[in-house]
Amino acid sequence: MLMNKNSGPSNGEAKLQYGPSGFRVLRAGNHVFCAMSGVPIPLDELRYWSVEHQEAYASAQLATERMVP
Repeated sequence: MLMNKNSGPSNGEAKLQYGPSGFRVLRAGNHVFCAMSGVPIPLDELRYWSVEHQEAYASAQLATERMVP
């Protein structure tokens, strides 16, 4: 299969729309940044996010801390 520069995975930051049971890729990339710590999270390791805040989190602990008033 021939691939051009737009058909393969991107190495930059992805733009996602977070839903209650998954996310939709709006702009291709291979990672997003944690809203709490700023560390990059590879998309295949992304497990925690907020639909309300449209943010990703690197761990369950960070996601829980974000939800505390």
